[in-house]
Amino acid sequence: MKYRRLPHTGQEISIIGLGGSALGSAGEKEIISTLETAFEAGVNYFDMAAGDQRLFAPYGKVLSSCRQKAFLQVHFGAVYDQNGKYGWTLDLEKIKKSVSRQLELLKTDYIDFGFIHCIDELSDLKKAEKTINYIKELQSQKVVHSIGLSTHTPHIALEMIDLLDMLMFSINPAYDYQNGKYAIGSQGERMDLYRKCQAKGVGISVMKPFGGGQLLSGDTSPFKTALSRYQCIRYALDRPGVVTVLPGIRGLEDLKNVLGYLDAGEEETDYSVLATFAPSEAEGKCVYCSHCHPCPAGLDIGLINKYYDLSKAGDELAKDHYLNLEKKASDCIGCGHCDARCPFHVHQSAKMAEIKEYFGK
Repeated sequence: MKYRRLPHTGQEISIIGLGGSALGSAGEKEIISTLETAFEAGVNYFDMAAGDQRLFAPYGKVLSSCRQKAFLQVHFGAVYDQNGKYGWTLDLEKIKKSVSRQLELLKTDYIDFGFIHCIDELSDLKKAEKTINYIKELQSQKVVHSIGLSTHTPHIALEMIDLLDMLMFSINPAYDYQNGKYAIGSQGERMDLYRKCQAKGVGISVMKPFGGGQLLSGDTSPFKTALSRYQCIRYALDRPGVVTVLPGIRGLEDLKNVLGYLDAGEEETDYSVLATFAPSEAEGKCVYCSHCHPCPAGLDIGLINKYYDLSKAGDELAKDHYLNLEKKASDCIGCGHCDARCPFHVHQSAKMAEIKEYFGK
């Protein structure tokens, strides 16, 4: 397993976590087996927005011996009816009862990440003020350690960004490149959000990396061509600010399939095929896919571009990170190797000159 550090807290979080929306219906034995395998593989981040309340008790049994090793994001607004089925609410009293019941079933007295759940409209954000204040109160009591938000709307995330330690956001190629058709916000708006999260030290936990499974089949993919799980996971992990990807897991077999990413080679994870699907506004923009590698001069072209974009977006640390690279834009020899290989038709050799001038070294 690989880990990424959450800037605000210093916590090391596994790049692959577990989404809980589908696992609850698998049955207790399957859930426990899946969770134990996840822990053994080094997974330490778990989303508790369950589609079925039956998920929580098995978690409680597994966590009883390893609670300190797990990070749980618990959603303030996810509630469950008498049959254990998921629902959404902004009613604070219902939220309090639901969170209390979840903690009881999880056999824990604290929440690593208290999430304001599924706020997609400004009107809902205003109504959620009492919930936000309640989470802050629990944070002051050290019941909630960090604050998060789940949303599908870039401008809502930006409205809340100064409060957050973690943002749960849907990231996949269809949502980023099919403007308004499958998700909210243009490619530019969404990328701006990712960069601002990194600039402000807000980690992103990724939901819907496979677009609800649509991207995995040519029949349902908006691109009319199937992408693999590994292409989707790497795509999400390459976005600025992303700390962990949370695929929806239905059971042990799904978990094993996803964990195969850790051993996958470059060809299996390469998503440069997206260039044939991307809209015109994405043309000529580096998406950090590293398809231009290897550079004859040894430059990490994708990373140089990322630090450049982040610095322009206001990330004060990006310049320092850039200046500490072993090879910088000034080391470009202008051979054109990257220009010929870039699937998004970025003139990278000219870009290196631009970046060299920007950083002044």
